[in-house]
Amino acid sequence: MTNPKKEQISSDKAPQALGPYSAGIRIGNLIFTAGQLGIIPSTGEFAPGGIEAETRQALENINAILVAAGASMSQVVKTTVFLRDMNDFSRMNNVYADFFTAPFPARSTVQVAALPKGGAVEIEVVAVLHD
Repeated sequence: MTNPKKEQISSDKAPQALGPYSAGIRIGNLIFTAGQLGIIPSTGEFAPGGIEAETRQALENINAILVAAGASMSQVVKTTVFLRDMNDFSRMNNVYADFFTAPFPARSTVQVAALPKGGAVEIEVVAVLHD
């Protein structure tokens, strides 16, 4: 039995990795994304408008990575949401709900002490490609 090859995934419609990591990795039929902040790829700045705008942009960045891998948001099976402030949960959740339909992915949401560049939210996903 051979080990599946690890394939790096990137998109010019998502922020480029700024360190020794990949925006996404495909191995077999699984896709793992790096955590995405609410950064607009063309400017490198956070989407203006607070937690809602940052959540929307983070999920749009994730979608761009998934599309580059031949997948879509409907194939996401697990998400992890990192919030700077758990008081933003309901506002983040309202935007998050626009990106997923039932059956919804499993999700973990945690508050963290800080996020890169002072972001309000960071989201990562695992998706499964259909055969």
